[in-house]
Amino acid sequence: MLILGDFKSFQMLLRLQSLTDMKNLSIVLVSPEIPQNTGNIIRLCANMGADLHLVKPLGFDLDSKKLRRAHLYYDEFASVKVWDDWDQFFINFSGRNIFAIETSGVRGIYNVEFQPGDVLVFGSESSGLSDKIISDIGLYNNLFLPMTEGSRSMNLANCVSICLYEAWRSIGFTGAVTNNNKFDFASGLPSGFSEVL
Repeated sequence: MLILGDFKSFQMLLRLQSLTDMKNLSIVLVSPEIPQNTGNIIRLCANMGADLHLVKPLGFDLDSKKLRRAHLYYDEFASVKVWDDWDQFFINFSGRNIFAIETSGVRGIYNVEFQPGDVLVFGSESSGLSDKIISDIGLYNNLFLPMTEGSRSMNLANCVSICLYEAWRSIGFTGAVTNNNKFDFASGLPSGFSEVL
């Protein structure tokens, strides 16, 4: 039987190990509007060892009941930082590879070999990223997710999930564990698991 305190300790240990191993892939949400999306992304980042950065203005209060319900209190395991504006964030991260994810992207996310420490930037649910932010990041680093003809956009939390998993896959799922075992990316099996039943 797993006691809640033990589960929290395990999750914290997993979080700390992932942060060390992943060298902090980062997700940036610029002016997110829907607390449930941000809450889901907090939980995602906590479970994948990625840092989350929120750039103001935010469309909700960080103490929102809807936000808490969506992240299920995973915020204590997530690294979340709030920035006053884009310029403040950008100055602090200008030495890292920064990628915008937009429907107007010039190359697909699957054409990028991500590196530990890369930063993925997403705009608000209703208006995406501004031309200034895309210009700051650079046109070549403006990426898109493929969609079928006539599609306008994807849900923000779904888009972040797809992109973060692709970035993590690209760096070999470094730091991943499954059933308390290190994950062997080459075989797709937990380490020490030699047979498929």
